[in-house]
Amino acid sequence: MGNVHGGITFNYHSAPSPDRVPRRPDQVPRPPHRFVNREWALAELDGALAGTEDTRGCPIGVFSGLPGIGKTAAARQWAHRHRERFPGGQFYVDFGALGGGAGGDVSEALAMCLRGLGVYDPYLPARLADRAALYRTLSADRRMLVVLDDVSHPAQVTALLPQGAGSAVLATSTWRLGELALDGAALLHLDVLDRDSSLELLAVLCGERRVDAEPEAAAELIGLCGGLPMAVRLCAARLMTHRRLTIGALVGELADEQGRLGRIAMSPGREERTMAAALELVYRDLSDTAATVYRAVGCLPNRAFDTALVALTSGYPRESAQEALDTLEAASLLTGTEDGRYSVHGLVRLHAREMSRRLDPPGTEREVVCRVSGHYRALALLADLAVRADRLRITEPAEVLGTGVPGAEGNGAGPFETADSPRQDALDWLEAERGDVLAVLRAAAAFGFDRQAWQLAEAFTVLFLHHRHVADWRESLELGAAAAKRDGQPAAEARLRSLLSRPLLDLGRDDEAREHLEAADQLAVESGHIVLQASVQEFLGRYWDRHDPARAADAYRASLALNLQAGEGRGAALARYFLGCAQSVGGDHAAALAALAEAREDLLARGDARMAARVLADLGRTRARLGDPAGAVADLRQAVTDLRGEGASHYEARALEDLADLLDDPAEVRDCLHRALAVYEEGGSPRAAEVLSRLAGD
Repeated sequence: MGNVHGGITFNYHSAPSPDRVPRRPDQVPRPPHRFVNREWALAELDGALAGTEDTRGCPIGVFSGLPGIGKTAAARQWAHRHRERFPGGQFYVDFGALGGGAGGDVSEALAMCLRGLGVYDPYLPARLADRAALYRTLSADRRMLVVLDDVSHPAQVTALLPQGAGSAVLATSTWRLGELALDGAALLHLDVLDRDSSLELLAVLCGERRVDAEPEAAAELIGLCGGLPMAVRLCAARLMTHRRLTIGALVGELADEQGRLGRIAMSPGREERTMAAALELVYRDLSDTAATVYRAVGCLPNRAFDTALVALTSGYPRESAQEALDTLEAASLLTGTEDGRYSVHGLVRLHAREMSRRLDPPGTEREVVCRVSGHYRALALLADLAVRADRLRITEPAEVLGTGVPGAEGNGAGPFETADSPRQDALDWLEAERGDVLAVLRAAAAFGFDRQAWQLAEAFTVLFLHHRHVADWRESLELGAAAAKRDGQPAAEARLRSLLSRPLLDLGRDDEAREHLEAADQLAVESGHIVLQASVQEFLGRYWDRHDPARAADAYRASLALNLQAGEGRGAALARYFLGCAQSVGGDHAAALAALAEAREDLLARGDARMAARVLADLGRTRARLGDPAGAVADLRQAVTDLRGEGASHYEARALEDLADLLDDPAEVRDCLHRALAVYEEGGSPRAAEVLSRLAGD
């Protein structure tokens, strides 16, 4: 106890009440000056955050998606459009800038909102629970919007739900925050912009005149950006700040994958304004397992993959790999599909690969490619066996599959054997995986896995015998033939070079086809493989069909003799079929009919309905040359039906063209040509232009 002496004056300041009503807060930053697209998402949010007087709960909307996808821009745009709907004000918290962790970020977020509600710092409660209680009290009489940016945990949203009727919360997050669905949240996942919207964004940022001056380069640039608004904006910023930089020159800089991420930036070299920096923020929050799987995904040459492949390449058990994939999907780094597979955005894949090169042991990417190419080689071979087990192939199935693996040495067709239609399922799988198989083949060849590369190319060709994607077929066989040569396998090289003549002839590159066939002929003789020699002679005959029918017939006779010598019954039937075709073109129609009929009977006996249908089409063509239009039409109609049933669309289209030549009904003729045109356009065949011209002239 003591006394106070002297002339001391105490000044007391009247403190504002904690529930003092401030001016209407308007904290949400303005949206980007040039906002493009997302109208569907904004419209859905209109319904979800209708702002009714319902007191039973606070509506929540969540925009999720990749870093740079435009979540924040969309949220700000919606808030800006609906300012008048919330007379109690708009509050804004950027959790990415807080980073308190362990509840600290939520506590500081509550403090920010309380300040907006008029509470001065000296009166902010110290404890999180007390701040939450005061926030609920002060928000109870307000109709307000709370925008929460860069949320990473559901609790960051639920802790900031205002009490006032008609209030709403709008959050953005890289994470999908599925738990908020239990609170009635509308979860809106944003996807990349389409081509037109990306070009529109580039044009409004750089100016339409600049984009119109380089339309092809502009289209290529937005393709390299992958539809990510942030990537487009960063590239546009470079173009605007460096006026001498052309769009084409920027495309040239970004063409190299190694430096692409770093160059999609305001100023290359400044880490904070790059796509890589945006992805780094998400990566650092991943668990060790998810981060390892993420890096493994970056090393995959294929864009689509399943859990089994990730387990194989990452070294984790399937269950752990699945948990990691679930985490990556929740973080918007992967996209799951209904068939249980995943895909990854091109720029995300580059970042994941970069992280692997930075953190994983040297040679990791090479090891991943080795495992993946071996995996796809086995599956492609199983598919090849399911479609036609007795087809000529240089690859020994047991070498790839092992005697105990399904699909080897009569053990069935592996994953296709339990299906109702193993053959069709195998073709469907190859068609669905076409882009990825080609990507794996490129990677295997680039890393020097030559044995895997040529064996994959050989098995893969079964798809193109049924679906004529000629450009992909040509590339795969060129890669395979080069790999077989490096591997010192003359028989494999001969096989792949002879097969390569097929897409080259389809593309009208006859001289190249002949060069490959002549090289294949010599290699086949050197290999001593008689059935292979017979096959090469058959392909030579296909070339000479276009240039010298007499030489074509000689080649087919040579093929027939070699097949008979080797006891290769199916090969002999095929040689007899093509010999009959050559005889028909050469005018010996009687001999042609006999050869074709014998070949068809033999093929049907062997269960080769597809080739038998092709023979039937040529029987129809031969009857037409003999002056029997009725018989020709009957054969061609049946051949079209059979070829369609066998999925031999290319040959169906050719039969449709020939059928159109014989029909009298103009409507039926056009129907045949339209069906043929659709097949050719899908496969990229040059014949599409001929059919289109014919339709235009009718």
